[in-house]
Amino acid sequence: MLEASQYGLMLAKFKKHRLALISFWVLASIYLMAILANFVAPYSPVTRFGDLVYASPTQIHIRDAEGAFHLPFVYGRTSQLDEATYTYTFADDTSTRYPVRLFTKGEPYKLWGVISSDVHLIGVGSEQPLMLMGSDQLGRDLFSRIVHAARVSLFIGFGGVLVSFFLGILLGGISGFFGGTIDLIIQRVIEFFMSIPQIPLWMGLSAAIPENWTGIQTFLAITIILSLVGWTGLARVVRGKIISLREEDYVTAAKISSAGNLAIIFRHLLPGFMSYLIVHITIAIPGMILGETTLSFLGLGINPPDVSWGSLLQQAQDVTVIAFYPWLLYPCAAIILAVVLFNFIGDGLRDAADPYTR
Repeated sequence: MLEASQYGLMLAKFKKHRLALISFWVLASIYLMAILANFVAPYSPVTRFGDLVYASPTQIHIRDAEGAFHLPFVYGRTSQLDEATYTYTFADDTSTRYPVRLFTKGEPYKLWGVISSDVHLIGVGSEQPLMLMGSDQLGRDLFSRIVHAARVSLFIGFGGVLVSFFLGILLGGISGFFGGTIDLIIQRVIEFFMSIPQIPLWMGLSAAIPENWTGIQTFLAITIILSLVGWTGLARVVRGKIISLREEDYVTAAKISSAGNLAIIFRHLLPGFMSYLIVHITIAIPGMILGETTLSFLGLGINPPDVSWGSLLQQAQDVTVIAFYPWLLYPCAAIILAVVLFNFIGDGLRDAADPYTR
């Protein structure tokens, strides 16, 4: 007789949710790009091209000025100052073609700080820069900066999410299962933490952290501290769910069979509302991404020379700048894509974990 575990059934149902499955693989590809950022990005996040300030995205051609077809290539570019608007405009120099190659040599780097290499996923193998998403006010390649910034924006919130998720389940489960004095104490602690305003707390912590810390260390410290007070909402929900389930027959049977209290909570009660827990964690991660984006946008999170999607959007605060250089909003597209993918995956996991869905 064939048998499948609960998680095996969840996995089988998740694979049938096409949108969630596609979102999972797309998000996995984005995370892989972030892990291999030095290899994927043509340049480091601080490499400057002084003569290509605010350069528009490089156009990749397969047909030259004479109409002949070639493998993908780019032209060299020359800049001119527009005296009417005092902005630089760029024109293609069609006299020279630069082939676009995969796995081409470029700037040397150390992958994960250990493996030395100079091979990049894409490049032109010459002094002519390849700027797939244009450049910023200092002539730095925006695509390379977005790829490097993904490492911060996508990974820095995981620690805080895991800590708050664990505390919310543990303390909420204990509060709902035991009740009485323990429940009273935990609920008063929850109410105290919930009364602390979040934004002033962020600002106070940012000011209290040593100035010699890097931007990533600063934000990681703030994220972990906030995770210690961010578990309260989940704990309240877990408590309510467990109170409604703790008198069920299968819980009584587990008590009769001498199962431990924590075993009853984690092995019998929590699986009863696993769909909610899965949705919560898939929403909490993009919530951390948006939180980092907001703080870095306001100058309270990641600061130069470190880069994150939020710090890249600091350049997009001026409407006039966006009117002339709209490609500076590409980091916003990366944030939206990541958050939407997480939400699609959360929907698929919720439907897979909910026993009442077909």
